[in-house]
Amino acid sequence: VQLQASGGGLVQAGGAMRLSCAASGLSIQSYAMSWFRQAPGKEREFVAGIRRSGNNRDYSDSVKGRFTISRDIAKNTVYLQMNSLNPEDTAVYFCAAGRLILSTPLQQNEAYNYWGQGTLVTVSS
Repeated sequence: VQLQASGGGLVQAGGAMRLSCAASGLSIQSYAMSWFRQAPGKEREFVAGIRRSGNNRDYSDSVKGRFTISRDIAKNTVYLQMNSLNPEDTAVYFCAAGRLILSTPLQQNEAYNYWGQGTLVTVSS
């Protein structure tokens, strides 16, 4: 199983960026897929997630209304569209896949079975 995250880079505050997470060795239809991030000196935090049904999505309060998680079943890829970026969004972003049951919150990072290598997003002020 491999989760290949890409799309990170440098962007100015107020800008937008789209991250991709291409999965191989598993079908994203069978897993909850989420994005987490870790800023320097901070713990990893949940950003956005989508249940395997595709119907339920959840976002952290800090990104709600600015970020959108989506998936393309045919490409077996999950995306994170990030708008109105600010310097506080600077972090390494990781995608994760897990067989979460409905009672398990998407935010529970220990519930995920597979993690990508991360992609760095830097937002300049």
